[in-house]
Amino acid sequence: MSDVKTKTTLRVERSGALALVQDAGRLGVRHLGVTQGGAADWVSLGWANWLLGNAHDAPGLEITMGGGLLLKVEQSGTLALCGADLAATLDGEALALGQAFEVTSGQQLKFERPVAGLRAYLAFPGGLDVAPVLGSAASTVRDGLGGLDGEGRALASGDVLTAASNELSLRELPASAQAWQQSLAAREGEALELPLVVGAQIAEFSGDSLYRAFNSEWAVDGRADRMGVRLTGPRLEREGAGMVSEGIPLGAVQVPADGQPIILLNDRQTIGGYPRLGALTPLACAQLGQCVPGTRVRLAAVTPGQARRDHLEVLAGWQS
Repeated sequence: MSDVKTKTTLRVERSGALALVQDAGRLGVRHLGVTQGGAADWVSLGWANWLLGNAHDAPGLEITMGGGLLLKVEQSGTLALCGADLAATLDGEALALGQAFEVTSGQQLKFERPVAGLRAYLAFPGGLDVAPVLGSAASTVRDGLGGLDGEGRALASGDVLTAASNELSLRELPASAQAWQQSLAAREGEALELPLVVGAQIAEFSGDSLYRAFNSEWAVDGRADRMGVRLTGPRLEREGAGMVSEGIPLGAVQVPADGQPIILLNDRQTIGGYPRLGALTPLACAQLGQCVPGTRVRLAAVTPGQARRDHLEVLAGWQS
C-alpha cells in the first residue's frame, strides 16, 4: 500500500517575493551552456536537511525576502528551518531558526520580511519530492530548468509541496552550525569579511587598484540577485589588453569598465570576458547570498589550501 498520504504536504496559498526549489545545484553541465543553480546559501540548506537526517544536498525550499509567502499544511509532519530570519510564524506564533518543528493539518506557515539575512531554507523529510532535470532539482528561472514542474519557475499559488519520505532522524544543531546561524544576524560596526582566492587576471590590475580592492570597504548594491551581486566603492582599473571570453566559476569577481566589481553567483552565465580579481570561496558565496543591499563587506585574500580546508570542515560536520 502506498504511503503518499502520510508524507508532509504543504499548499502554497500566497507565493510571496521569490520561493524556489533548490538543492546543491546542477554540476557537470556548464560545457552545455547550462548554469549551476542551487542554493545561494548552501550551508544553511545543508544544516536544515541535517536536522531531519536528510542528505545535505536534498531538495528544499529557498525563500528570498519572505514577502508574505503563505503555506498551508495539508498533511501533518515535520519540517526544519535554517538561514535568514524572515519573521516566520506558524499560526501567528514566531518560529525559532535552526531547529525542526511539527506542523499539523490546517496550520499556516508564513514568511514576512527580512529581519536578519536574506534567504531562509525550509527542509522536508527526505527532501522535496521533485523529479531531477540534468541531475538536479534546482530551479533556474532563466534556463527554464528544475523546480516543481521541471521548467524552473518560482512557486505560485496553488502549488503543492510534498516530502519525499515519511522517515526522519531528528537532530540538534552542533556548535559549529549554531555559530553559522548566529553569523547571519545583523552586524553592527564592522564589515563582513569575504575570503577570496586570487588569480585569473589579477596581475593586470594597477598596484593602486589592488590596494583599494583589499583595503577598502564595499557596499552591496541594490542590483543583486541570484546571478550576481554588484559592489560599490572605489574604482578599480585594469592595465591589460582586451581578453577572450572564458569559463566563469562560482564566486568570480569580475571588474567591468566602470571599475565596480560584480561577484557572480549560482545563476551566473557560463562564460564572460571581463577581467577577474579571482573568486570568492564557496563559504564566502554562501555568506554573500545572505547580504541585503547596503551591507558593508571587505575582500580578504586567502590561499586555495585554506579555502579547501574551510570547505571540508563544513562537509565533515554533516557526516557526524
